[in-house]
Amino acid sequence: MARDGESLAPSSSSSAAARPSSIQRRWLRRGLEQAGGKLPLFDRGGQRINERTVRSCIENGWAEPWFSNPLKPNWLVCKLTAVGRDAVGVAESGDEDDATPEPMPMPTHPAGHA
Repeated sequence: MARDGESLAPSSSSSAAARPSSIQRRWLRRGLEQAGGKLPLFDRGGQRINERTVRSCIENGWAEPWFSNPLKPNWLVCKLTAVGRDAVGVAESGDEDDATPEPMPMPTHPAGHA
């Protein structure tokens, strides 16, 4: 969590025009999948999310601390903010690495051939 004298609120120097990097966007989009916009502590490969990514997203107002984890007090448990939802709501052109693939259609079987 915040160190003495350190604020986790968005900084006044944050630009409204700032855009998340592809790494930040990938992490923030995971909050769209979770109840309450909870952001994961670990990536899909099981690696802890880099603290710089988390803090940068907080400073830009895209994420906010949600609650303290008493078992791991130095871990920031965060949730997506409305500003964060807006920032990742539409993929920029050329962001193919962030695109979510369309689900494959289920095969249809003729009646009686299930």
